[in-house]
Amino acid sequence: MTELLESQRLLTLWLLVMVPCLAWTVWDLRVRNAHLMPLMKVVWALTVLYSGPFGLMIYRWSGRKKIASDGLWRRAARSVAHCYSGCGMGEIAGVVLAAGVLSLATHWVAVTTFCLAYVAGFALTVGPLMQGGMAASQAFKDAALAETPSITVMEVTAIGVSIWAGGDAGLGDVRFWTALILSLSCGLLAAYPVNVALIRFGVKEGMMDPRNTGHDHG
Repeated sequence: MTELLESQRLLTLWLLVMVPCLAWTVWDLRVRNAHLMPLMKVVWALTVLYSGPFGLMIYRWSGRKKIASDGLWRRAARSVAHCYSGCGMGEIAGVVLAAGVLSLATHWVAVTTFCLAYVAGFALTVGPLMQGGMAASQAFKDAALAETPSITVMEVTAIGVSIWAGGDAGLGDVRFWTALILSLSCGLLAAYPVNVALIRFGVKEGMMDPRNTGHDHG
């Protein structure tokens, strides 16, 4: 496993696969799914940026107007992607800063990364709620209830995988980046059933059916 994560060929292959996936996603969002809300366009682009073909598969299955039907599992996929887009930014910033730049002790890497990921994911929920007219106090309450379980499971998993797989690797090491890529998708997978449960029991609504959004202006 260590040798695989230290492989420059693996990192290069990842980039060669991820970049076309991201380019196609951006094109599809602009040309075939321009009706989606601007926030969801960003969500899907970031999901594919973080997880390459795996993120693209989720987008094609649950995020486009061409889906044949919608239901709990697709709603949860959109919901976890929404959470993932924000948390991923925080996780990347946290790991790069705490482990790569400052070389902090493991527990401080975990704390710093979790806090940044939580704030980023939380903000991505609170912001749209307040823009929609909800009072700040209610928006914070709703976001805390709906997003904390998902963010916690996602980041505990992702940070754990990143620390385990990355070891003492620094910014200049291939292993640092391959471990980060691996950790992001592991966090996404771990949080998916949490989002299924949260929607199933009415804690969160899930993101709107992409066939019913009314942003035809793009």
